[in-house]
Amino acid sequence: MTVQETAIPDVKRIVPRVFGDARGYFMESYRRDAFEAMGIPTTFCQDNESCSARGVLRGLHYQRPPFAQAKLIRVIRGAVWDVAVDLRPDSPTFGKHVAELLSADNHCQLFIPRGFAHGFLVLEADTVLNYKCDQYYAPQQETGIRWNDPRLAIPWPDCGSPCLLSEKDRQLPFLESLCISR
Repeated sequence: MTVQETAIPDVKRIVPRVFGDARGYFMESYRRDAFEAMGIPTTFCQDNESCSARGVLRGLHYQRPPFAQAKLIRVIRGAVWDVAVDLRPDSPTFGKHVAELLSADNHCQLFIPRGFAHGFLVLEADTVLNYKCDQYYAPQQETGIRWNDPRLAIPWPDCGSPCLLSEKDRQLPFLESLCISR
């Protein structure tokens, strides 16, 4: 496994070693000691999985402290445009984002530390995304920011039709209205 820096240094792109032959492939998707050696000393306690149609946009979600979550995102089938937005008030990259193509073909993962909102746009039909969290889901602490907030200027790919969003995600506030904005 190797770790690659992104535009926001605390967000890491993880590239596993994939061993393939005529039978298929094998890879380690997570190994605690390897992650610690790469400078990611996170212990995960919950795995989540979603299956989504092409054009579905989920997010941008996060949990308020002290229930903030670090996440390790990977795609098992299909592809997504995965986005992390820095919401740490004292960060020099506050309000900036990182976006990565994660797919079953490239096997890459994205580590998103606490203090970030997360979302993704599904690029292929029946995409299955799996993510590990280092904090349990706390629905009373969950919130988010609007996916199309002009202040964020996220370059979402064109899926050829309008994004499919939940009603909850459609009504998320803009970054400017959150108490964490500066």
